[in-house]
Amino acid sequence: MHTRERDAAGRGDGLGFAAKQVADHARSLVRLELELAKLELTKKLSALGIGIGLLVGAAFVALFALAFLLATVAAVFALFLATWLALLVTAAVLVALAGGLGLLGVRFVKRATPPVPEQAIQEARRTGEAIRTNGGN
Repeated sequence: MHTRERDAAGRGDGLGFAAKQVADHARSLVRLELELAKLELTKKLSALGIGIGLLVGAAFVALFALAFLLATVAAVFALFLATWLALLVTAAVLVALAGGLGLLGVRFVKRATPPVPEQAIQEARRTGEAIRTNGGN
């Protein structure tokens, strides 16, 4: 027995067939979007890796430049001091600078620990209390 719905479904122009096509297209679209996101992420991670490598190289070269700069400072001191005294003065200045930076770093670390979002927690408590007090009325 042929019904109108069965004929329509058999020809591929029924409502069920259209819904299946829409679902198939949606799945394909999601699959393509995920593939695009994966390719884009791979490209960005590759560029990030190259950038980090270049920055590490730049830091390495900058370290040598700093060493030569400090050697130049010691050589300038050696013009009017004994060489050993010029090197000692340069080293003392560097130790003092390192100590000052170290103390400053310790102060910042103490200020930042423990790493708990205290303001957000206080705000959440206040919000909870406000909901409880206003909700009871």
